[in-house]
Amino acid sequence: MGLLRYTTYRFIQAIPVLIGISILTFVLANLTPGDPVRLMLQGVEADQEMIEQVEARYGLDRPMHERYLDYMGGLVQGDMGHSFHRNRPVSELIASRIGPTLLLVLSAYAFALVTSIPLGIIAAKRRNEPFDHVSRIVALLGVSTPSFWIGIMLILIFAVQLGWLPSANLVYPWWSPEVYGHDGYVEHFVETIRHLLLPMIALGTLQMATLMRVERTQMIESLQGEYVKLARAYGVPERTIMRKHAFQVAQLPIITIVGLNLSTALGGAVLIEFVFNINGLGRLFYEAIIQLDYQLIMGITMIIATMFVIGVIITDIAYAYIDPRVTYGEAE
Repeated sequence: MGLLRYTTYRFIQAIPVLIGISILTFVLANLTPGDPVRLMLQGVEADQEMIEQVEARYGLDRPMHERYLDYMGGLVQGDMGHSFHRNRPVSELIASRIGPTLLLVLSAYAFALVTSIPLGIIAAKRRNEPFDHVSRIVALLGVSTPSFWIGIMLILIFAVQLGWLPSANLVYPWWSPEVYGHDGYVEHFVETIRHLLLPMIALGTLQMATLMRVERTQMIESLQGEYVKLARAYGVPERTIMRKHAFQVAQLPIITIVGLNLSTALGGAVLIEFVFNINGLGRLFYEAIIQLDYQLIMGITMIIATMFVIGVIITDIAYAYIDPRVTYGEAE
């Protein structure tokens, strides 16, 4: 089958996965101890009649399976429901918070790729030399250290002690410079980078360390391959061997990790948003869980699950552009 048919086929395969995630999330959220109505009415003298009225208003007095079917019926039509605690449509809440999270996650991935691939290549070329030993230590520390601890250390050093960078909030590049009182788009861009730098590094360090270790290993294997030895025997320049023969083959596992680690990055964004006081999707998700805001929990979960599924599908498609041996023929 062609690329379009293959992509369609993968999206169809993803539908049962998303349905399974929705069922599991809905059941777990509703079985969580606590009463969302009483949490909503905290500070209000509410009698049993008022509680029953609120439950009837939001359909919480109905059986779980009926509420799930109603929710999925609305979701198919583009209605993600209504937040109990915020009295706003879930889609509107998600739209207002997803921008900062995407900015944070994408910038962290960009930082990880830009740093890990060159460092992994250099470490492979200088195997068992001092640079290689240092890179392996850095990678081990990056994989072992929690992202929130890295964020706290970065704040203490670069914001508190040195005062070089801000420690909280983001400057959104899609907002007008006048909103922040910036003098033109150049200053607006600079401030966006300054506010983004610390959370980007904190979230991207784990991805960078993981990718650097894999890049080093794959490049070492590629450089020891028979086709590389043959190219050297024919006098092919080392730069050409690295670029055309070793590098391209070594990127296949990198693509896989980038696609599959999207869920890890989104999960890490929750903690980073708290550390740096960023009003993103992760922080909204945490608040929804604490408040037992079922429909908001469902909406955010389905958005994250859909993003992950799309990331995996894009990863599969990217294989064909990196490795010509991968095809989307009828055997697929």
